[in-house]
Amino acid sequence: MLLEDLQVVLKVAEFRSITAAATHLDMRTATASAALKRAEEALGAELFIRTTRQLRLSSAGERYIPQCQQALSLLESARQNMRDDLDVVEGELRLSLSSDLGRNLVIPWLDDFMLTYPEVSLKLNIGDSNIDFYRDAVDIALRYGSPSDASLYGFKICNAPAFLCATLDYLESQGTPKHPHDLAAHNGLFYQLHDIIYDDWTFTRDSTDYKIKMSGDRAANDGELVRRWCVAGKGLAIKSCLDMSNDLLSGKVVNVMPEFQPRATELWLICPSRQSITPAVRLLRDMLREKCKEVLRLLIARGLLDESVLA
Repeated sequence: MLLEDLQVVLKVAEFRSITAAATHLDMRTATASAALKRAEEALGAELFIRTTRQLRLSSAGERYIPQCQQALSLLESARQNMRDDLDVVEGELRLSLSSDLGRNLVIPWLDDFMLTYPEVSLKLNIGDSNIDFYRDAVDIALRYGSPSDASLYGFKICNAPAFLCATLDYLESQGTPKHPHDLAAHNGLFYQLHDIIYDDWTFTRDSTDYKIKMSGDRAANDGELVRRWCVAGKGLAIKSCLDMSNDLLSGKVVNVMPEFQPRATELWLICPSRQSITPAVRLLRDMLREKCKEVLRLLIARGLLDESVLA
């Protein structure tokens, strides 16, 4: 029996659909169906009961699938251990990046990474929506915030304080807020996920929180668009210091009310399983840590951040 056929069997069991399994494995439905048929013929038993409405495990499938999962996991661990010992840096990186951070910082870094490791190939998923590793065919994701799911694995890349940003032209025309309470008179630029607009802004000073309900005329589900609006002088935006680093360092925008800190976050590289942590992923993690540290040091040198951010 072919190992590839067993992998198809497991994906069909996971998705309860041959079509969905084929999509995840980047193959035609007919190819996945043929692989499933070969596996069942080799075993001499039907693993799934098929109806016009659904596909479910047979009694033989219920017994066989868990053992198959264990066997493939052992094989993958053995293969990974061998590659680690040989320091093999190759394979495909299926990486999800947030819109703004990805396009303006990380993609150029990835170009350099692939020049250093030419046996590595890349498939990118760019967007700010919540990632589903199985639905979106992604192996690793670079996201703000630590993993909320205990089944996921992650590596912290760096601290990523947020700034309240605006252009000098906007502040000259609309006035510069000195306190969060002053923001009621200003135009907010918001990130939106599905039907939720993130217009509740929270700031902290001396352990006291100030929560402000903002109003504004622009919202988008794309973080890069929010940044562009901010750089164009359309209003105030709360953004990660990494996302805004080039604009802050070039003077296109300034940090407003620096005494009041928006909620800080962290940048994490997240993996769905230990098997996803290949030598290439470890090297990618190390590269991201170093590159982000370089950006943070530039912001520290300009007086925009404190050295403690590197802790």
